[in-house]
Amino acid sequence: MQRRGFLQGLSVAASLSAFSLSPVSSLLAQEAKAAGLKLGIQIYSLRGFPVDVALDHTKNLGFEEVEFFSGMFPLTASDDEISKMVQKVKGLGLRISAHGVNGFTKDAAANRKVFEFAKKAGIKNISAAPTPDSMDSLNDLVKEFDIRIAIHNHGPSDRFNKVVDVLKAIEGRDARIGACADLGHFIRSGEKPVEVIRALSGRLYGVHLKDFAEMKESTRGVILGQGHLDCAAVFDALVQAKFPADGALSLEYEENPKDPIEDIRQCVATARAALTKLKG
Repeated sequence: MQRRGFLQGLSVAASLSAFSLSPVSSLLAQEAKAAGLKLGIQIYSLRGFPVDVALDHTKNLGFEEVEFFSGMFPLTASDDEISKMVQKVKGLGLRISAHGVNGFTKDAAANRKVFEFAKKAGIKNISAAPTPDSMDSLNDLVKEFDIRIAIHNHGPSDRFNKVVDVLKAIEGRDARIGACADLGHFIRSGEKPVEVIRALSGRLYGVHLKDFAEMKESTRGVILGQGHLDCAAVFDALVQAKFPADGALSLEYEENPKDPIEDIRQCVATARAALTKLKG
């Protein structure tokens, strides 16, 4: 369920590379803007494709933003590679909303390199899995770079199992240290997504829209709305929590990595319907 350690270089059939999609109605973007929300995708959802194909799918599926992970936009990218990626994304009419999930430790020099990468790429939010001994370093870095750290939860076996664990980690820290709430993993932890959003109000800089069939550690991912995620209630809670316009609201669908397009399309339809309801 985690993207850490993922290596680039996955092979895909030539037929997949040539596959094209009709754009989703522009209503999705209109509805999101009316509600003050922009829907993006954590591109890990499209990890079965080369990055160029994944970005084309991102555009064609109707997303406005992309949240990268290191498998498709490495932290070790050269300045030239960073510039080319930024221009590629911009050329598609997309925005890079965030990058992660990135690990942080007491190694302040290594932590700094992640921030330097984000600054060069114009990335405002870094979703993070920090160790406790990294927090002093991160507190200094968010001030220096004016880039947010958004602590990401990974479910019951993770350091940040419950929302209270995230709140304890950010207590007393710079306001730019907050949360990236993976609502699916919070469901696995027995937490209700709307209550999570309310608890993190004011320090919520990222959301991973994800749904699971059951509220327990071992379960299966499902299309949005087919499990325990009520998209309309989630979007309403985000508006009430004043989720920032430059935050990262990212669909993340981890199932069926070789052929996820139709599943993701259904997730987008669910999100569009929820945004319509919110606007109404």
